Amino acid sequence: MSLKPLNIGMIGYGFMGRAHSNAYAKVNHFFDLKYKPVLKAACARDEAKVKAFAEKWGYESVETDWRKLIARKDIDAIDICTPNNTHAEIAIAAAEAGKMILCEKPLAMNGPEGSKMVEAVERAGVPNIVWYNYRRVPAVTLAKKLIDDGKLGRIFHYRAKFLQDWTINPEVPQGGAGTWRLDVAAAGSGVSGDLLAHCIDTALWLNGDLADVCAMTETFVKERKHAATGQIQKVGIDDACTFMGRFKNGSLASFESTRYARGHKALYTFEINGENASIFWDLHDLHRLQYFDHRDGGLTRGWRSIHVTDGEHPYMANWWVPGLQIGYEHSFVHQVKDFLEGLASGNLAMPTFRDALRTQYVLDAVLESAADQRWHKVTTV
Repeated sequence: MSLKPLNIGMIGYGFMGRAHSNAYAKVNHFFDLKYKPVLKAACARDEAKVKAFAEKWGYESVETDWRKLIARKDIDAIDICTPNNTHAEIAIAAAEAGKMILCEKPLAMNGPEGSKMVEAVERAGVPNIVWYNYRRVPAVTLAKKLIDDGKLGRIFHYRAKFLQDWTINPEVPQGGAGTWRLDVAAAGSGVSGDLLAHCIDTALWLNGDLADVCAMTETFVKERKHAATGQIQKVGIDDACTFMGRFKNGSLASFESTRYARGHKALYTFEINGENASIFWDLHDLHRLQYFDHRDGGLTRGWRSIHVTDGEHPYMANWWVPGLQIGYEHSFVHQVKDFLEGLASGNLAMPTFRDALRTQYVLDAVLESAADQRWHKVTTV
């Protein structure tokens, strides 16, 4: 069976540009699909760097203006791997040009901006998805199945944290190619939009919508040198963010994120406690799901470690034999796989822009709560 090509136009060549490119290159080797991604063009402002990126990853051509990339007749899908403040303009233009869109997270700088992006893709009727890749870690997908099958029963608690330590040094600059996440003009927020966005998306997917939240944030280093200008400027992003909340199903929420947890590079964990069972997942041990079932016999009751490598586990039948694990990069392969299957079936893979807008409005409520130290209701999408 001949595969239908899907010509990809990638905007950006950083960490996520590499992760996505790797996924496009691998997906057809492991999954039987009707579409085959073609690395048609890479786009970035620095011509020398984008040419080097394109040559390394196998892109057929390069552009230095994203508007020219979108205008090309040979591009089917635009992959947005640029700073947050550019997502809306690029996505809306791509939608108006009739292009499919795969956009990095978070969707936008804020909810109202994200809402305009949703309106654009739905008005144009173009397939769209946001790269919340942790949904596609097999152990996390297994957690979703256990919850949907009623194994946990009524949910009481959802707690998550995402801890890093890479900005503790006050000499780390803000702005520029490598540290734009510390520049509020480019990122819109700090750890809330960068780290907690992942935690929130996973939580909404697993446990349903949040109703209201109460948050606090802190910026530990108040001023940093800007990488582009060399000027000392006020830091506008949150270095740490903690919030509690209540889900619409009545369960309680506890979330924490920081870049000031010395010794942690990417510690993302969540635990869910239900009336019958609990589950726990840790990104550092991402191929395992910890599971406790109170209905087990008393002599053998306890936490069990499920090694998510069996052919019956989500996605795993297409990889290696049971017992051989996969890793972080495979979550992106799975996202591409689901996106392509959605194109073939007509049922778009999640999270679409509209799905991701739910996370955006939670983030808005979190930052508003931190600013006025009050409880805030989450805008319903």
